[in-house]
Amino acid sequence: MVGCAARTWATDRPDGFSEIEITGIHRLRDVLSLVLEVQESRRITATLLNTFLGRATGERVLAGQIKRGDHENIRAVLLLADLRGFTRLSDTMAREALIGLLDSYFECVVGSVHGQGGEVLKFIGDGLLAIFPIAGDARVAARAALTAARDAETAIDGLNRSRTAAGEVPLRFGLALHVGDVFYGNIGAPDRLDFTVIGPAVNLVARIEALNKPLDRTMLASAEFAAIAAEPLVPLGSQVLRGVREPQDVYAVPDRPAVGAAE
Repeated sequence: MVGCAARTWATDRPDGFSEIEITGIHRLRDVLSLVLEVQESRRITATLLNTFLGRATGERVLAGQIKRGDHENIRAVLLLADLRGFTRLSDTMAREALIGLLDSYFECVVGSVHGQGGEVLKFIGDGLLAIFPIAGDARVAARAALTAARDAETAIDGLNRSRTAAGEVPLRFGLALHVGDVFYGNIGAPDRLDFTVIGPAVNLVARIEALNKPLDRTMLASAEFAAIAAEPLVPLGSQVLRGVREPQDVYAVPDRPAVGAAE
């Protein structure tokens, strides 16, 4: 009986391999080494792309979607999160501590987004943009995004308890949810591309997020998102958004319903 594991060959015969078998194994080893090297190289490349671009985006790039202008128009729920008071923190904290703070904050949000099947497209300073592509029922993506938003808030609350116990300033963040059509693909210069989403929907979710501070809220949503949310959101009336021609109805995301609460 002959076995192969991790490029190691073994036999349970007392006299070992025959000379003919050893010659055959050496030939087979050379062929398998080439195959394994290709597979390992592809695995490493996929891991790097997924880490720096996101899972779905990394797969698209690995599949050859690398030309400027390569794109598709998709409908998606957009989630934009931003850390409040970052300028003040960056002016008062040591650089190493500041990077550690950002990593902890992003870990809370990214883990929550990935946990619900979302895709983090990019980090923008102390903020991030994520999408939940709609494939079929938009309410499914809306539910996933809303759950991710609340999971992020819960995770940051836990982080803040640890920070407070250590005598550190708790973090505050703002988050916005919107749904719309976006350009999803490569944009940039011939020798430097970014795989991202653009469109009015991206601008709108950013403007809505900016209202969190003046409205003293943590999570806001557009009327379009509220229309497909699995639960009622809190109407805050029509709001003027910078750079947006018409006032927009904005909604607050209520606290997570208590476990066992009547639906």
